[in-house]
Amino acid sequence: MSNRRSNNTNSRLRQDYVRLKKDPVPYICAEPLPSNILEWHYVVSGPENTPYEGGYYHGKLVFPSEFPFKPPAIYMLTPNGRFKTNKKLCLSISDFHPDTWNPAWSVSTILTGLLSFMNEKCPTLGSVESTDHDKRQFAYNSLEYNLKNKDFCDLFPDLVTHIKVELSRRNSLQSNHGDNSNVNNRSVTEQSSIQSCITNLIVIIGFAAFAFTVKYVMQHTKQEE
Repeated sequence: MSNRRSNNTNSRLRQDYVRLKKDPVPYICAEPLPSNILEWHYVVSGPENTPYEGGYYHGKLVFPSEFPFKPPAIYMLTPNGRFKTNKKLCLSISDFHPDTWNPAWSVSTILTGLLSFMNEKCPTLGSVESTDHDKRQFAYNSLEYNLKNKDFCDLFPDLVTHIKVELSRRNSLQSNHGDNSNVNNRSVTEQSSIQSCITNLIVIIGFAAFAFTVKYVMQHTKQEE
């Protein structure tokens, strides 16, 4: 009986994978572990005009052997400012609420619901309160963070390449900014030196003019005597 149930679960998950590849969920990609189809890893690309824009958020779905009749556990692994990391998330599509689960829901349904809830602000077990500024900082830091995760690198090589290119671009911009700052500092120093020379020259000319005036007055006075 357990083998039949396992076969049904595996078959259903394979069907969901094929559907997901044919009709991807916007902003999300997902892959099962090659060694365990019950564990899927997903990556949310932060949608435009949200505090998550520019970030990549890695998480996982852990399916029970009774799927699709029981829901999966949902985790977020990348720090994000919305959900705690490595903790089960309490969502209507997760194993926290088996009473609200619908066996007709697919992996695509789960990922769509996760993205929708991520963009909301209502609290739940496993969520955290952060400002939009903090979320943007998490988004910025998420690129380097994900490269340290072996599952992320193994399952999403295209994203790894994209992230490395983006990090290289950032480093180049920072380097150019530093060079520009040095150029500006040198320019300010040179301008300051020139101004100092001009000031000294004016002072010398002033003293010379004063000395000439005094000498002229004294000579003119002697002639009158």
